[in-house]
Amino acid sequence: MTTNIDLTGTRVLVVEDEPLISMFIEDALADLGCETVAIVSNLTEAMTKAAELQYDIVMLDVNLGGKQTFKLAEFLCERHLPFIFSTGYGSIGIPSHLQHVPVLHKPFQESELREKLQTALAARRS
Repeated sequence: MTTNIDLTGTRVLVVEDEPLISMFIEDALADLGCETVAIVSNLTEAMTKAAELQYDIVMLDVNLGGKQTFKLAEFLCERHLPFIFSTGYGSIGIPSHLQHVPVLHKPFQESELREKLQTALAARRS
């Protein structure tokens, strides 16, 4: 499902542990008109930032330094906060109760990022 939600001004919390990927994501988000509120690279910091910062959506790497981020995903679900997964492993391994979350498969194009962000934000609004 593709939506045409304007992403201008959308505040994104990026949870990603690969510096080159983080830089690409930050550039792609800026191109889409989004604001990167923070980039965090470990689960402990991600949990803290997710609880403290103001954002519209989270871009959540499934694996941070060998630790899966499903605890953070569940935190976001409990609070009805939109997020997308990003992973190089595909949808395999994502728990069944999180299968509804849009998955961005690495490597990805800016257009794919836009589509997944729009899908997650549209789901929140419905």
